[in-house]
Amino acid sequence: MKIDFSRFDQCRVLVVGDLMLDEYVWGSVERISPEAPVPVLSVIREEFTLGGAGNVAKNLAALGAGVAVAGVVGKDPQGEKLRAELAKLGVDGNAVVADPKRPTTRKTRIIAEHQQVLRIDRETTNEISAASTDALLRRANELLNTADVLLISDYGKGAVTRRLVASLAGKAREAGKIAIADPRGMDYSKYAGLTLITPNKKEAGLAAGVEIRDEPGLFAAGRRLLDTVAVEKLLVTCGKDGMLFFERGAAPLKFGTRAQQVYDVAGAGDTVAAALSLGLAAGFPYPDAIRLANTAAGIVVGKVGTAAVSRAELLEALQPSRGPAALKLKDPAEMEGIARELRRSGKRIVHIIETIKAGPTAHGTRRTKKKRPPSPASP
Repeated sequence: MKIDFSRFDQCRVLVVGDLMLDEYVWGSVERISPEAPVPVLSVIREEFTLGGAGNVAKNLAALGAGVAVAGVVGKDPQGEKLRAELAKLGVDGNAVVADPKRPTTRKTRIIAEHQQVLRIDRETTNEISAASTDALLRRANELLNTADVLLISDYGKGAVTRRLVASLAGKAREAGKIAIADPRGMDYSKYAGLTLITPNKKEAGLAAGVEIRDEPGLFAAGRRLLDTVAVEKLLVTCGKDGMLFFERGAAPLKFGTRAQQVYDVAGAGDTVAAALSLGLAAGFPYPDAIRLANTAAGIVVGKVGTAAVSRAELLEALQPSRGPAALKLKDPAEMEGIARELRRSGKRIVHIIETIKAGPTAHGTRRTKKKRPPSPASP
């Protein structure tokens, strides 16, 4: 598959959905609290990154797209921090609405001695107010005029209401623009009027009311969803088994994936939605855009945490002459990012340095290897 990545630079995607701030707190534990039998964490450092619809925007920005985001945050320091993280990526956050009655969705992971010991969620899953919906629609509708594709990222945190979807879907349809949703929940009638939805296999089975045990069950679930939900197309992601594409009036298309080691599936759905949207924004036919998304997903599951896929990684993976082992070779800049993600997830990193020692032997030069024992990286 040959891709002209320069086309991505002219593409603009509008991401609408649930914005989250992921917080990581590292520390050490050296004593038990005198107040209760619990460890005392001495904080060493903290780090923030984007989650939810923000992670979708991060993936799009990493591939060179112009990205605008519409969502709701609280009127709090975390909301300002989330806006700042979007700005760092060059993402347009002018359509992010601050609601003083809601907190910014924040997930805090506490990591002690290379191990995640606790996660704290600060959020509300209630639907956003009518006033916030109005403000969000007003700003999103303006941005949709200049967007090539609309992408709705629903994490069930209240921003993606039926009224919001119906209004945006209608405007996108009138403008002849593709509208995609990464869905949530079991009632997909909420997404009526959109072009395409991208559930994973488990989500598709639950929404269709079909227990998927084999491929016939998967086909049955896909057909039922397409029959009962007013969308034009359906892409079911199946992890290591690839993807299945359903379209009205056509036979389903199956897309296999390259076997590889899976480290973390977190954020894989975000990567699929982002790469698929960008491929369609660039004018690729659906099969080519799906292959692009499938390849991107295969890369991101080999990383740790909610990571983004770069153009260089996609280009490497799409080279037909390169085998799967080529993706394991990383340059120093990539290794720095991988190490950061591993530490963020509480993993321990070790390194082995080999030195070559030469000396004479009866048959010529003797070569011996000297190994340095592994040492843990600092958290």
